[in-house]
Amino acid sequence: MPIVVRLDVVLAERKVKSKDLAAHIGITEANLSLLKSGKVKGVRFATLEAICEYLDCQPGDILGFEPARSK
Repeated sequence: MPIVVRLDVVLAERKVKSKDLAAHIGITEANLSLLKSGKVKGVRFATLEAICEYLDCQPGDILGFEPARSK
């Protein structure tokens, strides 16, 4: 998938634990884990907003686009 989730990198840079972020934004640690691994089909803007607010970052800091390379 060309969308890359870099949430784990941002969490590490800010020394924030996943369980603390999950508790603050109101989702389970399991769902946060799925989000971090990129195994979700979508994310609500409200959730993205809460993550960015808590981590003091922009959506582009945690989401990237890497198109498939042509052979």
